[in-house]
Amino acid sequence: MRRGSAFSLLFLTIVFSSSAHAADAAFTHFIASLWPDAQKEGVSRTTFERETRGLEPDYKLPDLLLPGRPATGAPAQAEFVQVPADYVKEASIARLAAEGQRLLQKYRPSLDAIEQRFGVPATVVLAIWGRETDYGRYTLPYDLLRVLATQAWVGRRKDQYRTEFILALKILGEGNVTRKDMRSSWAGATGLTQFLPSEFYKHGVDLDGDGRVDIWHSVPDALASAAQQLVNKGWQPGLRWAYEVRAPANVDCTQGVPEVTRPIGDWLRAGFVPVRGQKLSAAEQAQPASLLQPEGIYGPAFLTTKNYFVIKEYNFSDLYVLFVGHLSDRMTSPQPFATPWSASTQLRTIDVEAMQRHLTRIGLYSDKVDGKAGMKTRAALGEFQKSAGLKVDCWPSEAVLRAMSAKR
Repeated sequence: MRRGSAFSLLFLTIVFSSSAHAADAAFTHFIASLWPDAQKEGVSRTTFERETRGLEPDYKLPDLLLPGRPATGAPAQAEFVQVPADYVKEASIARLAAEGQRLLQKYRPSLDAIEQRFGVPATVVLAIWGRETDYGRYTLPYDLLRVLATQAWVGRRKDQYRTEFILALKILGEGNVTRKDMRSSWAGATGLTQFLPSEFYKHGVDLDGDGRVDIWHSVPDALASAAQQLVNKGWQPGLRWAYEVRAPANVDCTQGVPEVTRPIGDWLRAGFVPVRGQKLSAAEQAQPASLLQPEGIYGPAFLTTKNYFVIKEYNFSDLYVLFVGHLSDRMTSPQPFATPWSASTQLRTIDVEAMQRHLTRIGLYSDKVDGKAGMKTRAALGEFQKSAGLKVDCWPSEAVLRAMSAKR
């Protein structure tokens, strides 16, 4: 190596090393500054010092805003980048449903107590557990405290994660779980049924009666806490999450948004037909519902009730709710969706973002630009297709992207 190159390399190493030390010192100072708020929340000085000693940020986490570096962005979550056929895989559903049937018997007393107390079906809370952590078989990859501290320091939602970090310290101080067992997702969700620390305090339930809420090891506590969260968000006992229907040939897919709600009977009179000849009672037909077409005019269609949107508050993804709802159904019925998913392909997140920005500019879309083709994005795409004289299928395709590019 030439002498000048060696000197340059040494200089750069010193600069980067100094920057890293400066960044770590700033992080340590930031964590120390949280003590007054932690103290107000009831965290002891002993707990604070023990749990924050040697704590370092994890700059490899997604969704960070790091000075001098491009925004990392959220990872490609399966709920938002996979087509339905890949996300709601029949093999996965069948495996989890079979295991769910076994667990229905294993935890029958606790599940009966949950149904009686909360009005949430046992199959629904089991399906959430199955989806979130594969019934506890999936080990969450991150240290919760480190994730929350990093997100509070350089994340996109600093104030929220600052609160979550302090509440995580409170959980540790109260002895609900050890630091070693407090594993989490990259976004800070922890436990068998994936709660943020604030959700632990809002919805946590001690169902097994041992005097503490343990969503990490106690299946009764974790499932009851999931049920409590659904109830607190508006769950209605005795109401299905959705009905699969066959849509009429002239369906207007732009109507598939939460704001367009009609009694199920009205949808049926408009030509929607329950699959497999299912008969709906007068009470069911009186229930308000919205239209959901996850693949636009292709694939299955659903009339979604209020409970659909309650589950959606657990995870804001149509595919997540479809997975949980369908898995819960499959624990008592062997039938898959009556209409198969199509062979649709999903555009890249960056392309869906470009579509959303264009739709925003022309006044057809007013929600978040996040690269996720949810209900509102699909409806706005349908409106654009109408205005551009294209086939109206409410699906983000290459053809629609090209049409938008041509109009810029």
